Amino acid sequence: MERIDGKTAFITGGSRGIGLGIARAFAAEGAKLALVDVDEPSLTAARAELGKVTSVETFVLDVRDRAAYARVADEVESRLGPVSILCNNAGVAGSANVAHMTYELWDWVIGINLHGVINGIQTFVPRMIERKTAAHIVNTASGAGLVAVGSGYLYTTSKFAVVGLSESMRNELEPFGIGMSVLCPGPVATNIVQNTVAAQAALPGAGQRAMTTEQIETRNRALAVATSFLAGGVPPDEVGRMVLSGIKANRLHIITDNLVESAITARTKALLAAIPGNS
Repeated sequence: MERIDGKTAFITGGSRGIGLGIARAFAAEGAKLALVDVDEPSLTAARAELGKVTSVETFVLDVRDRAAYARVADEVESRLGPVSILCNNAGVAGSANVAHMTYELWDWVIGINLHGVINGIQTFVPRMIERKTAAHIVNTASGAGLVAVGSGYLYTTSKFAVVGLSESMRNELEPFGIGMSVLCPGPVATNIVQNTVAAQAALPGAGQRAMTTEQIETRNRALAVATSFLAGGVPPDEVGRMVLSGIKANRLHIITDNLVESAITARTKALLAAIPGNS
């Protein structure tokens, strides 16, 4: 897909952070945009900005809701035409100390970060196959989907799954003219930590997970470190341009920096050494 002008792009988590960066890059190339998010005010702001550049439709959508997803997909295609580019980008950075993990937290993180991707694929891929026209899918994972680098077991589990899904599905989609990329960003200057903390606090039973003063202080220090770390990361608009380039080149992996290079090298060496006969 060397050109995206006139094509319809569906972007989840599209009103903030990386999703908005992708939307801006696509708008500059003349793509029509369908932006979905759970944050209605941000959607309104994104539509006001990007509507000056291209055709934009926005929808409030929880990507875990399959029935709502299908309804929104139908509405998007009736207004903007067939979706040719799908960016499964919505995600959270939720985590918890293993002493405080709950089924609710597991379901929430996996539901958004992994099932949200699956729901996007299951909603749009059958339509793409039926139309027999060029299409492309970008799934947002993380550097933490390539190697465990201290991002927490909940987040890392979900992102490893997205990487595996993307790598294994790519070859199966190719005969249908559908490209597949997986975006594995390192630190990006977004508010995902603050947004996640606010959303996680509203989960059922959140108030019942009693923490000591020491545990609260430890958590707050970790949040401050994570926020500072992301603030120095790649700007979302630059990531958007990387995604656009990755689509045009039909690149499988889109990696935003070299932060995890040494960790990937060490993991690969350890895996090779664990193969019988290599030790």
